[in-house]
Amino acid sequence: MRMSQLFSQTLRDAPAEAQSEGFALLVRAGFIRQIAAGIFATLPLGMRALRKIEAILREEMNAIGGQELSMPVVLPADLWKETGRWYTVGSELARLKDRNERDLVLAMTHEEAVGDLVRREIQSYKQLPRLIYHIQTKFRDDPRPRAGLIRVREFTMKDSYSLDSSWEGLDRQYRAHYQVYFNIFRRCGLPVISVKADSGMMGGNLAHEFMYLNPIGEDTIILCEHCGYTANRQVARVRKPAPSAETALPLEKVHTPGTKTIADLAAFLHIPESRTAKAVMKTASIPSGQAMTDRLVMAIVRGDMELNETKLSNAVNAKELRPATEEEILASGAVPGFASPYGLHDVLVVVDDLIPSSPNLVAGANQIDYHLKNVNYGQDYTTPLVADITAASAGDACPECGSALLAERGVEVGNIFKLGTWFSKALGCTFQDENGENQLVIMGSYGIGLGRLLGCVAEEHHDANGLVWPESIAPYSVHLVLLHGKQSTLPQETAEALYSQLTAAGMDVLYDDREESPGVKFNDADLIGIPLRLTVSGRSLENGGVELKLRNHTEREIVPLEAVVSRAQSILATLHAELQAAAVPVDYRE
Repeated sequence: MRMSQLFSQTLRDAPAEAQSEGFALLVRAGFIRQIAAGIFATLPLGMRALRKIEAILREEMNAIGGQELSMPVVLPADLWKETGRWYTVGSELARLKDRNERDLVLAMTHEEAVGDLVRREIQSYKQLPRLIYHIQTKFRDDPRPRAGLIRVREFTMKDSYSLDSSWEGLDRQYRAHYQVYFNIFRRCGLPVISVKADSGMMGGNLAHEFMYLNPIGEDTIILCEHCGYTANRQVARVRKPAPSAETALPLEKVHTPGTKTIADLAAFLHIPESRTAKAVMKTASIPSGQAMTDRLVMAIVRGDMELNETKLSNAVNAKELRPATEEEILASGAVPGFASPYGLHDVLVVVDDLIPSSPNLVAGANQIDYHLKNVNYGQDYTTPLVADITAASAGDACPECGSALLAERGVEVGNIFKLGTWFSKALGCTFQDENGENQLVIMGSYGIGLGRLLGCVAEEHHDANGLVWPESIAPYSVHLVLLHGKQSTLPQETAEALYSQLTAAGMDVLYDDREESPGVKFNDADLIGIPLRLTVSGRSLENGGVELKLRNHTEREIVPLEAVVSRAQSILATLHAELQAAAVPVDYRE
C-alpha cells in the first residue's frame, strides 16, 4: 500500500476524549475514529490489524476442532423470552420492533441463537461433542463507555460454544479453551493472567476471565504472589480472622449522637471497627416468573469490612442492585445511619459468614442517635441467608496459603463459562443417548473481544513516539520510506523496485512515497509502529544500500540492496517465531 493512496491520516495531537495513551495513539496513527460514544469506525490500518487477530483466532480455534459459522446480529425477542433474559437483562440489551411490531433484540451475546440451532440440528449422542464459533458484531448499550476500544457499545467478538453429552466432555473443552486463550493472547503479544470470575447473566457453575493487568482497567484483581491464587474481586475469597471466643452479654442500648458512620461510632465508643456491625441497605431486582420484583435487602457485615455487591446479588439471586432510597429504608422500619435487623418488615436480611462467630458487636438500634451493644447473631436475631458477602482487599489473608494478598487493576480481554444445561433446559436442547433416553446438551461459552484486544495491545506496546506493534498483528510488516532526492531520481527508482521485490516475496509493505520531509515521514513511521523500517535515500545509497531499523530498537544499519529482501525475511521470521514460541502449555487453575 502506498501512503499517498492510504485512506487515513496521522494527527499531531491526541483527541480531547482520549482517556489512555493507547487509545490516543490509535486515533493519532489513523487506526480508528470515534463516531459516537462507544461507537468507532475502524480505518484500513486498524482493519488489517484486526484481520491478523482474526487469523490467529481461527487458527487456534480450528486446532481444537472449532467449526466456524455466522449468526445474525438482529435476533427475535422470542428466543430471549424463552430463556427469560428478555425480562432479567436490563437496559444494556437493545430492544426494537420491526414493521410488524414484532419484538427484536440486537445481540449482545449469542447463547439463545446457538440454543435455537442446537435444538434443530442435534438429535443424537453420535453428533456430540461439537464446537462451533463465529466472529460477529455485537451491541451492548453500555451507560459508561470509556478508554476508547476498552469499553464500547458496538464491538466484534469471537464467541465459541461447546456442545457435549457429558460433564467430562464439557471439562475437556473448557480446559482446551483455557490453553488456547493463553496461546491467542501470547501470540498477539499481550501478557494476561487467568482469574476465577462471576458467571453473571451467563449462568453456569464456573467461569474464568483473562485479565490484562493495567491501571486503565475497571476490574480489581486479587493476587497472591506466594501460592498463585488469583480471582476477580467480585468473587475473591479471603481467609477471615477467627474472632476470640467471648461469653454473649445482654443487649444494651447506648446513646451515640451524630455517629452515622462506622468510623464515627468506633471513635465515639473507643472500640475498633471490627467490634461493630455495618448494615447496608440495597434494593434488589429479583426474577419472579417472567417479571422482576423489587425487594429491600439489608446486608450485615463487620464494620472493618466492605460489602461485595456481586456476592450479595448471588446470595439473593438478584439481577440488579441499587442503593435503597431513604423513603424505602424508613418504610421498612429501619433508620438510615442507625439501621439494624431489629423490628423490620418485608426485608431480606443477609449476614456475612463471619458475623455468627463475632460476639458482642455494636449495631444500630433503628433509632436516631442510638446503637445496641452486645449484639449476637443466633441469640438476638437470625436469618436463613448467611453467606460470604465481603469484598477482598489488599493485605487480607490468602484463602489458600494465608499470605497477604495484592490488588491490581485489570482489563478483561477474554472469558470462558461452563454454562452446563441452563440454556439447554430453557430452549429444549436435547439429544437421545445410547439408551434412547432424552438428555440435555451440556454447553460452554467462550468469548474474546477483538477491538478490546487491539486496544490492550496498543496500551502494552508503545513508547513516547508512537505504537510498537508485535509482528503477528502489525497492519504491515515492513514500512518502506522513500526520501526523495533533490537532484537524482535514483532513490525513487530504487524504492519502487524494492517495493515490488518485497511484495513479490510475500511481505506486507506500507510504502511511504509521499512528497513530505524526512522528519514528517520518520515521525509517522514511529507513530504507526510497523516492526521493520527500510529507508531509501541518496545518503543510504551512497553508503552502500538501504537503511534498516527495527521499530523497538535504536540501532540502524546499512544493508546492501541485493541482501535487503532476504535480510527482511529473516528478521520477520525471527520476530514471528518469538511470538509463536510464547504459546507454551500452561497449568490449569480452577
